[in-house]
Amino acid sequence: MSSDASSPFSVSMPAPVVRRDTRAWRAQVWISFGLAAMLCATGLAWLPGQDLDRAFMVMGYLFCLTSAFGLSKFIRDNEKRRSDTPGWKWVVWGGFFLAMALTAWGLWRMEVQPVWKAYLVVSWLYLISSVFTLAKTLRDAHEADVLEARLQGRREARDEA
Repeated sequence: MSSDASSPFSVSMPAPVVRRDTRAWRAQVWISFGLAAMLCATGLAWLPGQDLDRAFMVMGYLFCLTSAFGLSKFIRDNEKRRSDTPGWKWVVWGGFFLAMALTAWGLWRMEVQPVWKAYLVVSWLYLISSVFTLAKTLRDAHEADVLEARLQGRREARDEA
């Protein structure tokens, strides 16, 4: 049976819509992440105290940043089905909590005024929350690109047949 569009038996299926984040949302996410990174960098650059403390805090912030990206990827990958080995869950969650705990401990033991500690804690937590939002936005865009490519491939295959 032919699938001619003029046939009374042909059914026209609407093309699936690929949902994407709005341009304004993507801009807001990137601006928020950039602002959080700038606040952290400014706080650490102007931090009074020893250079060694500052260096360890930079490493702690970067450790938290990368482990938050890793954790968000792990959670998203295992959202629909479990795809990793059971031990990997402990590595990812353990790495994230270790990064957060070591950074918090570093902030707590630093000998600076409480106002500096408060600034660093708030900017650090802002950075972590914006990392999770950025990771989700990037992953959503990637999944939309993959879905669009699959749909385009199916359309081309259907048109060739």
